[in-house]
Amino acid sequence: MDEAKIDPICGMKGTIPAHGHYFCSKGCIQKYEQQHNLSPEIPCPSCSVPAKKWYKERLYQFSLLLVFLAIITYVIPQFNPFFYALKDYALLIWWAVLLGFLIGGIIDYFIPRQYIEKYLSRHKKRTIVYAVIFGFLMSACSHGILAIAIALYRKGAATSSVVAFLLAAPWANLPITILLFGFFGWKALVIVLSALLIAILTGLIYQALERKSIVECQQCSRGEDQAVLTEFSIIQDVRKRWHQFNFTRRTLWEATRGTLKGSWSLTKMVMWWLIIGMLLAAVVRTLVNTGILTHDLFHTYMGPTPIGLLVTLFFATIIEVCSEGSSPLAFEIYTQTRAFGNSVTFLMAGVSTDVTEIGLIWSNIGRKAAVWLPLLTVPQVLIVGFLCNMFLSG
Repeated sequence: MDEAKIDPICGMKGTIPAHGHYFCSKGCIQKYEQQHNLSPEIPCPSCSVPAKKWYKERLYQFSLLLVFLAIITYVIPQFNPFFYALKDYALLIWWAVLLGFLIGGIIDYFIPRQYIEKYLSRHKKRTIVYAVIFGFLMSACSHGILAIAIALYRKGAATSSVVAFLLAAPWANLPITILLFGFFGWKALVIVLSALLIAILTGLIYQALERKSIVECQQCSRGEDQAVLTEFSIIQDVRKRWHQFNFTRRTLWEATRGTLKGSWSLTKMVMWWLIIGMLLAAVVRTLVNTGILTHDLFHTYMGPTPIGLLVTLFFATIIEVCSEGSSPLAFEIYTQTRAFGNSVTFLMAGVSTDVTEIGLIWSNIGRKAAVWLPLLTVPQVLIVGFLCNMFLSG
């Protein structure tokens, strides 16, 4: 993806030029204008790319593919195992998906970007905690988070804050946390807490590397606190918004509409990845149920052993699936092997070894910052996976 044409709001590929950026939709342009107090700009008709037809959008394409495969595999008896696998997944996570997208819409509508910009610009240890908290509250997949993180870096956020934010957002953001509980039950809490802990530890290590100039940080000034938005007070802004909000039918309708709009934007960004994950997981379960892949094969190569962890790490590295999309695959690994640590490794290592993420850090922050990301996170992921296999598998 051309980094210069990434939508600064949602992280998707932009086609409509406005305000010096490229946006994927008029809605993202309006949100950008609201966040930066800009007057509406009429996009250039001659230089903008025509809006996509609905049937060309990935969400509709993969939704139609899902419906088509569900019908075909239901009608043809030989393919019934695939249909029932899809049905099991749908019944297992439908509530988590709906609730996650709804909460994501609420966060998108009610939490301004300025809150994140203010606290991620300070080069202190508590900034890492702030970065992880805001990453937890973000509602976008790992690819959508990249544009937000790079924009924060350019506005003054330290490299350590950006990395902690990047790790916490796809690993343990609120919508995917709900999705993981739909799959793993209470064990999802272990995944989320482990992800947050690794994000914090990695961020703190990056701070130490910044102080020694081992990684790039163009905003860092050897310990100086170069905070942006110094005149902006979150407490005052919350009070102002609270006093200005009138609980009338009109304002409640606008809030509801804004929330649903944010939920739909998140759905278009993430849902097609989740469909891919469900299809891949259904294929794996079908191959096992039909005997093409055996349980012994899974236990031999992806069981709760050091070799199983390394094999899982390898597949997590080469499979380019968004964090939401990797959830069904991680659950299928657990279903077939009962190796909970392998599922944790698959979820977390996919983000820390993501080529797109490392590439954008390399090109926007620096090569040393990019190289240190997998060097620091992968060993932590393997340790967490090993401990989970030891105490929580089975």
